[in-house]
Amino acid sequence: MRADATKSGPAKADSRTTSGIAFGGRPDRQYYFAYGANMNAAQMAERCSRPVVFAVAKLPGHRIGFHGRSEVWDGALETAVPAPGHDLWGVVYELTFMDLQRLDEWQDARLDGGGNYFHYPAQVTDAAGGALTALLYKKDLLGPARAPSREYLERIVQGATARGLPADYVESLRRTASVPASYPVPDRGDTLREIRVITSCSECGA
Repeated sequence: MRADATKSGPAKADSRTTSGIAFGGRPDRQYYFAYGANMNAAQMAERCSRPVVFAVAKLPGHRIGFHGRSEVWDGALETAVPAPGHDLWGVVYELTFMDLQRLDEWQDARLDGGGNYFHYPAQVTDAAGGALTALLYKKDLLGPARAPSREYLERIVQGATARGLPADYVESLRRTASVPASYPVPDRGDTLREIRVITSCSECGA
């Protein structure tokens, strides 16, 4: 089920995004569960100004799947797929609501369902067995499963390794079928410039 969206904070983000959902975390922050490329520290540093790693955690009854196609990476992107008996491992970040709005732009998360992802609230379990309510990004329409580019998969594996996910889970990620990109990736074109214009306080007039 799709979460209701409310705006918060001073940023004038694109109204199509699903930012500002307060499901977990401190009153001024949001718990966000990253299970794919956003586990990578370099990628999160580019997308968010103050991401704080809160815990390594798992989402029971799910696995990682790859669907659709990203021109930026020349391959499929990850999503959480229901899978009884499986655990989807990842990292829980604490994000400011401004950073969540920035991340919505990067993930192309939209209220109308027309983007790549939507907000999905879920209960994850940390290493100590504690339950956390967190937000994750999930694809709305999957279509057939497709292979990610080898370069994109490596970014996910690097993040999972650096964050200390279980070794057997990291190895299962590494064994995921992938294909080499047919051109140099990531190929963002004007995407990076457009996102920085939308999400920069100095340029949005806030």
